[in-house]
Amino acid sequence: MMRNLLYIIACVVSIPVSFSNSVSQSFDYRGQWSGWMVFDDDEASDLTAGSRYLPDLHIGTPLGDRYLLDLEVSLNGYATAMFPARDDLDADGKVKLYRLWIRFSTSRLEARLGLQKINFGSATLLRPLMWFDRIDARDPLKITDGVYALLLRYYFLNNANIWLWGLYGNDEPKGWEKYATDDETPEFGGRVQLPVPGGELAVSYHHRRAQLSGGSDIAVPREGDKFPENRFALDGKWDIGVGLWLEGVLIHQNARSLSYRWRRLVNVGVDYTFELGSGVSVLGEHIIIDRSRKALGSGSGANMSALSVSYSLGVIDYVSGIVYYDWDNEQFYRLVDWRRTYDDWIIHVIGFWNPESRQIYQDGGGNALYGGKGVQLMVVYNH
Repeated sequence: MMRNLLYIIACVVSIPVSFSNSVSQSFDYRGQWSGWMVFDDDEASDLTAGSRYLPDLHIGTPLGDRYLLDLEVSLNGYATAMFPARDDLDADGKVKLYRLWIRFSTSRLEARLGLQKINFGSATLLRPLMWFDRIDARDPLKITDGVYALLLRYYFLNNANIWLWGLYGNDEPKGWEKYATDDETPEFGGRVQLPVPGGELAVSYHHRRAQLSGGSDIAVPREGDKFPENRFALDGKWDIGVGLWLEGVLIHQNARSLSYRWRRLVNVGVDYTFELGSGVSVLGEHIIIDRSRKALGSGSGANMSALSVSYSLGVIDYVSGIVYYDWDNEQFYRLVDWRRTYDDWIIHVIGFWNPESRQIYQDGGGNALYGGKGVQLMVVYNH
């Protein structure tokens, strides 16, 4: 229902945009093609190859001197093939809607409706505020599905800003979610971000109604069990010679079937650029994830640390590396990326050495990138 409504709105709005004054109208078509091959130690295959194309159309037109109406439509078309050592070729492909939103904006107000990306917070590698996306810091393309939502943002003159959002029609788990949102129920929330001495501070809130679908943390699983979930967050970032940030999230899942109704995620991060050569950028984060029977009671969970180092080798070459360490399972996740840029073309050579489980985050959205040991060659073309 939500998707059909958005299609209709997009068609209606695009008509006056398409036939408006061609002098003031903006029309921008862009695209990104990527192709890759992965050689790894997976016994099931000798080679995995894939290709993806993301066409993006943006149309905008001013409404008088103070208002702007614009529209973005983007698709995600991809195909993958696994060349096994003995069996037949295993291939898959799909084309789906990637972005479809309509926006009305002024110099300080933005109202955006449709399939869009919503993200905020300062953490990069281990993000407690990964509520509506699943961006993996190791992914060169930063691909993530959007959410169907209405997003309102207002910016004050002192750099404070307010966000309000409502989501509907998102029936798959997103972000850290383990349980999908109940069908036919809306989600809503907001965020207030304020300037403070040396940085900024923000509080966020989100409410939804979730649907249990089984799991090890359910005391007595019951099909059709639905429950309200409320998220509260506090985050801040400061520049004190080094970049320093903090993100904390408290989640209450009011379901009788759950043994642990409270979840806590806390991230502390720091970054600094050392004056060595062209500059060595170092970023480190640590996250604590636990669950508890009480909001402030003792809990059980996981600890993970991450370190990112990057260095520019010249005008066209750039090298970076990311290491994660899972303290509870005593496992390392390692990745090194060499990138070369030629105008619209980018070449990545990526080496990785990780556990076969392919799981970085110990709760919520799992991760299917770079399992085991191997090398990936990726070519990207932007136009």
